This record gives sequence, C-alpha cells and structure tokens, in this order.
Amino acid sequence: MQLHIRHETVYRYDRPVKYSVQRLHLTPRAEPSQRVLAWRIATPGRRLEQLDTHGNVVHLLTIEEPHREICLVVQGTVETGEVDVRQNDGLLSPLAYLAPTALTAPDGAIRDFARRVGGAEEPSEAMATRLCEAVGDAIRYRSGVSDVGDSATVAFAAGAGVCQDQSHVFLACARSLGIPARYVSGYLYTGDSSNVASHAWVDVWLGCERGWRSLDVTHRRPAVRQYCRLAVGRDYLDAAPVRGVRHGGGGERMQTTVLVAQSTQQQQ
Repeated sequence: MQLHIRHETVYRYDRPVKYSVQRLHLTPRAEPSQRVLAWRIATPGRRLEQLDTHGNVVHLLTIEEPHREICLVVQGTVETGEVDVRQNDGLLSPLAYLAPTALTAPDGAIRDFARRVGGAEEPSEAMATRLCEAVGDAIRYRSGVSDVGDSATVAFAAGAGVCQDQSHVFLACARSLGIPARYVSGYLYTGDSSNVASHAWVDVWLGCERGWRSLDVTHRRPAVRQYCRLAVGRDYLDAAPVRGVRHGGGGERMQTTVLVAQSTQQQQ
C-alpha cells in the first residue's frame, strides 16, 4: 500500500519567543515493513539531522530570532508491506525496553491484571495478542478524558483514554511480566478523513527468532499495512513527533492537521 501523508503543526504564542529548540520525530523509520518513496520537511530556523539512541531519525530545530509562530510541515509517500514482518531490531538491546519509566511504571493493580492475563506463560504471539485485547477492553478509547502527561496508572484507574494511554498500559503490563515492549508513534490510514490519522501503538519482543511484533491496542490487531512508523521509544516522551523548549512567548496554542490517503498512483 502506498500512503500519501501530510502533517502540519502550527504553534502560536501570545508574545514573541526569544529562543526555541524543538526535537522532531517527523521522518519515517527505515523498516522492513515500509519504504519511503518521497519525503520532505519544511521548517523555519536551523535543522540538524541525526539518529537517536532508538534508531529514529530526529531533527533538532533551533530558532534564535524572535518569533510568534512556528509552522512545521512534512509530507511524502511511504510504501507499506501487506503482511506482518519482523520490525527493525534497533540500536539497543531489547532489555533496554524492560525498565519502567515515569509514564509506564506499573502499580499493584496493573501487575495483578497482567498476571491474570499472561500468567507465567512464556512470551508468544498468542499471549501478546491476548494482552492487547485485554488492555483494549480495560481502557476504552475516549478522547478528552486524559492529559498528555498522564501515566499508565492514571489511565488504568480511569478505564478510558486515547491510543497513547492504551499503549502505556500495555507497556506497563508487558514489562511487569518481564517482556520487553516499546512505544511506537506514527500514522494510520483509516479510509475516513474525519478520523485522527496520528496514532500510537506498541512493539512487543517475542524472542530472537521472532523479534519485534507490532500491535495496535486501540483496534486490537497487528499494526501492519495501513501503518506508517515514525519513531519508537520507551514511552511517548521518547517518540513524540514534536517536543521542545522555549524562552518567552507567554501562552501557547497548537494546531495540528494530519491527512493520510492512498496515493493516486495506487488507486488507479
């Protein structure tokens, strides 16, 4: 499948910002499951491209002139595979994705829930799928009920959240069972332009022979074909499309528009 993607993020400030630095994960990863056919990024300021410790392409954006707006636009075409294949192992050992983070540390309730679902069973596709479905049932998708800084324990107690929350709860459960798991940010083609196209899901490690398997907790299915992978990490903070700091500016408003469609060439 060929996906045409356009992602625009605009920040507006009440007062001039003197200086800002943004970390951008807005370039698709090199993966066996996808191939970038064309991609370009447009931003103000200076950009430095590098690979981070998770193997993600990251641009460090610096704007040193006073500004009251930042507009970031990326667009291009990505060809995705039709079947579930092993994802890139990455630069780090899978063991790096076992340690809890502030957003994924489990509490007693999450540990008990994970044990009920996974028990003492060895990691397998069947067990990972069962955990994916159980977390999706326990954390109903509902927008507007959570904050970007909410942890897995907050989402689990609330029983509702968005894809970020569901992914964090899955990571907390898997890691509590001794199974490495990582957060994935990217885009999802739904065929419906009214649906949010930015998305988050998980990779779970199933051993050296099987490697990383991608699962979409929100939709309770393998994350293949309609999915474009931007970044992976221990949690949202490692893989967020845009994060940054600034000096000055006062209040901030952010507007994001994401469009994902099948390319015209493929439709013909």
